[in-house]
Amino acid sequence: MITFPPVSIALNKENVPHRVYKHQTPVNTIEEAAEARGQAISQLIRSILFRLGKNQFVLVMIAGPTQLSWPALRTHFGQSRITMATKEDVLRVTGYPIGTVAPIGLSQPIRLLADNSVFIPEEVSLGSGQRGTAIIIKTRDLRKYLENVEVGSFADLRK
Repeated sequence: MITFPPVSIALNKENVPHRVYKHQTPVNTIEEAAEARGQAISQLIRSILFRLGKNQFVLVMIAGPTQLSWPALRTHFGQSRITMATKEDVLRVTGYPIGTVAPIGLSQPIRLLADNSVFIPEEVSLGSGQRGTAIIIKTRDLRKYLENVEVGSFADLRK
C-alpha cells in the first residue's frame, strides 16, 4: 500500500501538481539532500517557526543554507523580541515534527512569510510532514497555493 505524506495529501486535495521524493538513504545535511534530489542547495526551502507572543506564531521560509536576519524579522513585525519556537510548539502549531515542516497542510492557520529567495528557482523542494521524504513543486504552483504569503527580504546578507 502506498502512503502519501501529509503535505502531498493537502496538495492533492487542491489539485496542485507536485512530486513526492523519498530518500533511499538517510541525509544529514542540506548538501546531501540537494545532491540526492538532483537540485541546487538554493532549491531546498526551510520552514522555521517563530514565536511572536504568547500564542502568536509565524512560519518563515528561506532558501538553502541562508540564515535569517533577526533584525529584519524584528523590524517586519515591529517587535523588539522574537524567539524560535520550541520543538513542542512546532509539533503543536504545525502538526509536523522539526525537519519535516512545510507551509502546507498545517494543523492551524498561521501567518506565513517567505524570503524573496524562495521564489527564484523554477522548482523547489520542501518538507512533506514525514521524515525522509520531500515535496518537489514548481515555484509558480507554490506561490499560487500560498496566496496570502508575505514576501520580503529576510536573509542575513552579512556573509
